[in-house]
Amino acid sequence: MASYLEKLFSLEGHLAVVTGGTRGIGQAMALALAGAGSDIILIQRDESNLETKKKVEALGRKFFVYTADLGSQEAVEGITKRILDDKHDPDILVTAAGIQRRHAAHQFPMSDWDDVLQVNLKTVWTLCRDLGAYFLSRKRDSTGRRGAIINVASLLSFQGGLNVPAYASAKGGVAQLTKSLSNQWSGEGVNVNAIAPGYIFTDMNEALINDEKRAASILERIPTGRWGTPQDFEGATVFLAGLGCRYVSGEILTVDGGWMGR
Repeated sequence: MASYLEKLFSLEGHLAVVTGGTRGIGQAMALALAGAGSDIILIQRDESNLETKKKVEALGRKFFVYTADLGSQEAVEGITKRILDDKHDPDILVTAAGIQRRHAAHQFPMSDWDDVLQVNLKTVWTLCRDLGAYFLSRKRDSTGRRGAIINVASLLSFQGGLNVPAYASAKGGVAQLTKSLSNQWSGEGVNVNAIAPGYIFTDMNEALINDEKRAASILERIPTGRWGTPQDFEGATVFLAGLGCRYVSGEILTVDGGWMGR
């Protein structure tokens, strides 16, 4: 059984580029990939938080930090070149970085709209485009695989939410971008999928968690009876990164405790 599971899910010898991996869901995803055998390149704002680095290295995997402000399109467009110029050979991309701004729609500042769309959609597109181009240049392995992209979407890829029009627009865009890229690249050996988190105990949902009435109404609708945790994303991440999903592409996999089935 061990050899069968390793064949499907081992990521030994792989290298993943991850954004948003210093905390929360993104960190759990990075650690899951490392636990399955992948080395990690983490793109983060600065080197003030090296917790993920320590945890990945404790698993015996290599870890590389590349600093960049994902709110700067110029910085984002330079990341892939820097990674490739250093002779790295990544074959997995995880775009977990995201920011949130909450305002009533009629009072939503354009500056916040631009910030959210930059980090949550334009950065995702840019990294998919640039690393995707590199994946397409790689030699296929014995299964025909060249690479895998895992974007992080949201329940708001399907729903509108409240007071988060920029976030909902960006995450709707991530879902459609995932499908569009899958249409072009899955036949070339690059699988493109997304994970759509439900309501998770993370810093981004602090405003909802602290709203007692709203938090209770959310919990009532979740069939599993609890909010999610970052660790709930480990299995989905390893699955979408490896050979176990070789005929799965263009999917938006909800990890939501059954919310979307309610």
